[in-house]
Amino acid sequence: MRSIPSALQAKLDCGATTLAQCWIVRRRDGAVLGFTDHDRDLAVHGVVCRAGTGFGASEASQRFDLSVDGSEISGALSDDLLREADLAAGRYDAATVETWMVDWSEPSLCLLTARSTLGEVRREGQSFAAELRGLADALSQESGRLYTARCGADLGDGRCRVDLGNGTWRADGIVTAALGVTTLTVAGLGGFAAGWFTDGRLRWTGGANQGSAIEIKQHRLVGSDVRLSLWQAMAEPIVAGDTFVVTAGCDKLFATCRDRFGNATNFRGFPHIPGNDFVISYPVAGEPGNAGGAIGGEGGGGGKG
Repeated sequence: MRSIPSALQAKLDCGATTLAQCWIVRRRDGAVLGFTDHDRDLAVHGVVCRAGTGFGASEASQRFDLSVDGSEISGALSDDLLREADLAAGRYDAATVETWMVDWSEPSLCLLTARSTLGEVRREGQSFAAELRGLADALSQESGRLYTARCGADLGDGRCRVDLGNGTWRADGIVTAALGVTTLTVAGLGGFAAGWFTDGRLRWTGGANQGSAIEIKQHRLVGSDVRLSLWQAMAEPIVAGDTFVVTAGCDKLFATCRDRFGNATNFRGFPHIPGNDFVISYPVAGEPGNAGGAIGGEGGGGGKG
């Protein structure tokens, strides 16, 4: 149960209230932005919530069970506060959003009414609408370790332990031509075999997308050209001269971990786990190995009868 300050409760009880909604958005990179549906800026716990952004909220739904609460906020895009490029670059992905009820005549009287995570964002022209997911959404996410044949670690993380700072696994490059929004001809990777950076990661160090990162769909050689295909378009156009750094890719198979990276001792999968075909298989008369012995035994085994 929420504890409402007595002074705020008195204003709620009087019938003629001076209330506004404020939203405080906290991005994963540390940026904090505030918005309000009031006609002037309001300060909530040291965060200035900007007016004039067109911010508004839909009706919120809350349930007593563990299903995910949902609501939606919408507003206008502006270059000085909420930029379309930042949304497209994923800087607001999984940001936390605090919803506050504020007495605009006395902003120190405020009440936190919801804490959510930013979900799907839709952009239409100079406006946007964003889904707010309640705290129960975390219960619907996969957590813990999964038993799969492929590795569950990301290349170079604390469980994998491959050193991506090693020049064998990384390279600096420069765009020589953009063949489309996701296909590039690049220089600087000529010493690497085709496919070396497939499933790898590209981080922009220069150009309009500097600081953003994207996964590489394919690394191939076309004649004397080196081409990289990205999984999705960047927020800003890519032009010749943009610089980047790439790190090697991994398909998370045991053979790749062992043969390419020499890292079999840190493989975080279960390469010998039986697949679906084995689980649903059954013995067929006349096929090798159906002599009654242990599966995988030499000669199919044999029982004494």
